[in-house]
Amino acid sequence: MLQTVSRERLAAALADPACRRQVDALTASSKANAESPALFYKTHLAYSLRCVAYFSMELMLSEALPIYSGGPGNVTGDQLKAACDLGVPVAGVGLLYQRGYFRQEIDHNEAQQALYPYNDPGQLPITPLRLPSREWLKLEVALPGYSVWIRAWQAQVGRVKLYLLDSNEAANTPAHRAVTSELCGGGPEVGLKQELTLGIGGWRLLTATGLSPDVCHLNEGHSAFALLERARTYMQATSQPFDVALATIRAGNLFPTHTIVSAGTDRFDPALIEQYLTR
Repeated sequence: MLQTVSRERLAAALADPACRRQVDALTASSKANAESPALFYKTHLAYSLRCVAYFSMELMLSEALPIYSGGPGNVTGDQLKAACDLGVPVAGVGLLYQRGYFRQEIDHNEAQQALYPYNDPGQLPITPLRLPSREWLKLEVALPGYSVWIRAWQAQVGRVKLYLLDSNEAANTPAHRAVTSELCGGGPEVGLKQELTLGIGGWRLLTATGLSPDVCHLNEGHSAFALLERARTYMQATSQPFDVALATIRAGNLFPTHTIVSAGTDRFDPALIEQYLTR
């Protein structure tokens, strides 16, 4: 709504003393609420939980950030908002889709038409995630025969930070820029690339920001590759073999499933998996 209002109209509204008092009061209330101790800290003050990494392929937070489709995204959005209200130390990880999910339109023949509006990052409530040097944080995910460079964005869900990965980076070829083009589209191989980007790229993103999650929450199986990257990171840090690393991190991994129908469950050909994971 604010993006459709001219600067002159906003300036005129803020020049009105009554409007300005209301805006200032709402701003102060929001700031006080964000800085006050939440329930989690009041009841678990001595608990050593540092961070919960919350991975999801889609997140329904607001129409202003259209990167969701349906049920799983609804659950994810509600849980991130609840984590904010309770003060649970959660960091969300998802994908920034260039076109998100389709908008439905019924034509004159009463048939559904799927429209894919472009998600212009400059018009979304997100900001580039930058390093201390002010450079944009970018990550490399190796795929068979090439690497995909991933940009990182940040959205603020109250107290909770949400990190979004985006392959629409100039260093990539047009085909690879389209890895995060749209939700629920492109076939099995594109879906696998998206899941590799979310899981492997997402865990590397958290590591690059200095976070060391105690718990890795996977919303459905779409982000399962985060567990392999978490195990690989542990192997590098401790020089332990893969089976020891996997057993060590297992207690800190959560995997809830919300979709029980086959249409919501990914199944990839073993040969395709072998192609992408054997390097």
